Amino acid sequence: MRCCCGAGKERAVAEAQLNIGEAARRSGVSAKMVRHYESLGLLPAVNRTESGYRQYGDREVHTLRFIRRARDLGFSMAEIAELLKLWQNRRRSSHQVHHIAQRHVDELTRKLQEMEAMRRTLQHLIDCCHGDERPECPILEELGGDGHKD
Repeated sequence: MRCCCGAGKERAVAEAQLNIGEAARRSGVSAKMVRHYESLGLLPAVNRTESGYRQYGDREVHTLRFIRRARDLGFSMAEIAELLKLWQNRRRSSHQVHHIAQRHVDELTRKLQEMEAMRRTLQHLIDCCHGDERPECPILEELGGDGHKD
């Protein structure tokens, strides 16, 4: 955090400037993903050394942690971009955040229902398959799409 008063000068100088590897380690994401998030605009461009190496501070590491946590919850990059803007906007409405999160939960619920239907279908096919030396296999017949033997 930078301060415009004289007391803040020492603090600004003391703020750690981390290379990409250290920022990645502290945030729990890979250096490749740090670059990717920067290319997508999720992480603002950072200062570079004279040699061209990126330098990250606490704010960037905090943002990377936010992105990682959001990814861990399955949010899309577009949703993360929305959430980041809201997180950084102190005048935000929690209604907007709630709406994004609820929309995501609804999508997760839909996917879980689809996966459960797939699991039931596959389990039924497994139950119908003898799993022995016979060539007939309802699993392969179902995957073949014709439902009968050739």
